[in-house]
Amino acid sequence: MNARPSSHILTAPALYEQVAERLRTRIFAHELPPGGWIDEQALALEYGISRTPLREALKVLAAEGLVVLKPRRGCYVTELSEQDIDEVFPVMALLEGRVAAEAARRATSADFARLSAIHAELEQHATANDADRFFEANQRFHTALQEIAGNRYLAQLIDDARKVIKLTRRDSLRLEGRLRQSLAEHREILDALRLKNSALAGQRMHDHLLSGRAALARLANSNGPGS
Repeated sequence: MNARPSSHILTAPALYEQVAERLRTRIFAHELPPGGWIDEQALALEYGISRTPLREALKVLAAEGLVVLKPRRGCYVTELSEQDIDEVFPVMALLEGRVAAEAARRATSADFARLSAIHAELEQHATANDADRFFEANQRFHTALQEIAGNRYLAQLIDDARKVIKLTRRDSLRLEGRLRQSLAEHREILDALRLKNSALAGQRMHDHLLSGRAALARLANSNGPGS
């Protein structure tokens, strides 16, 4: 007699979740560009699936703010306006500032060693003027702070907001002088963390995020209208 399958057995992600992750990756890479129409039929053929799991995947992405479903017109990749960016960055600044404040209180000597090692990479990539690797190390620094803070609610909110920010076509690190400025801001955040000064760490992280927004605005102005 066959045993009943346990309700605790883990199963593979549903098909629509796998499709959503593929589309999410392509959106962040701008293979599916901001404002672009999503050809559902072509994607279904490309992935060898029916339209049903594809549409379920698009509903997930719509809930995340990555696509917009327009009645009788189809689905489009979200295109952020300057107002959208102005609205999301202060939210990110508040959330990440809170993370830094909580991390400053909770960080152990091992945590500081981990953050210092990542910061050493930031120093190295800034010296080499390697914006791509600097960006990757920067992401790991922020993720490490979230893990140290240990607040899963903050982490979820930040992850959701960061998905929206990834939609921007601009990278502030490409702005002349921004990479060095970002590095200096990271030094100040790390110093506040070492002091276990939660208020100072939170304020410096908050200012760091808003500084990134200001850099994006300068980059937009330097590129001119329509950039």
